[in-house]
Amino acid sequence: MRLGSTRKDLRVEIDACGYFPELVEDAMVIALAEEELLDFVVHHEPTFNHDEIHRHVTVLALTPTRLIVGHTDDQPAEPPLTGTYAASSTESVALGKINTVVLTRVVNQPEAYRTGSRDVNETWLSVGWGAVRRLDLEQATCSDPQCEADHGYTGALVGDDLTVRMSAAADGSDRVARLVRFSSSLQRAAAV
Repeated sequence: MRLGSTRKDLRVEIDACGYFPELVEDAMVIALAEEELLDFVVHHEPTFNHDEIHRHVTVLALTPTRLIVGHTDDQPAEPPLTGTYAASSTESVALGKINTVVLTRVVNQPEAYRTGSRDVNETWLSVGWGAVRRLDLEQATCSDPQCEADHGYTGALVGDDLTVRMSAAADGSDRVARLVRFSSSLQRAAAV
């Protein structure tokens, strides 16, 4: 087990978000059950809507057999209730079901980049296991600029199961590095 992968370390990361830590941790504990926690990443993503702030926490946990994806977010209560409520869900994906793990890193001044440096400004982790697909359509055209015929539509069916984006500016370089490390762990685990 590597440093930073214990359940105690997970709780420290959840606490750092400051967002319903008992609820977020409980959801992950239920999903993990007795399975060993190999690695994890916690991402806090607040969104702003006029005069309201909505918070969303994503927790990704890697076990020897599964990727656990936890989401917790708050919403304003519908009348007659007041205040907010939080919804917390977890999804368990067998590592053998994962068909793609994509790590994208963005680096400014790539000519000065050195292996192992922490000069990654942002990173995306995209994971696909076939649960969600998105159809992107656009009008089809031909090469004749004078053509006015209807050529129908063209499109692509894109896997869209999970994407997590972190940036040094918003999340800090330590969290970006943690997402890179987690992505690497998941790539190795899913390749077996």
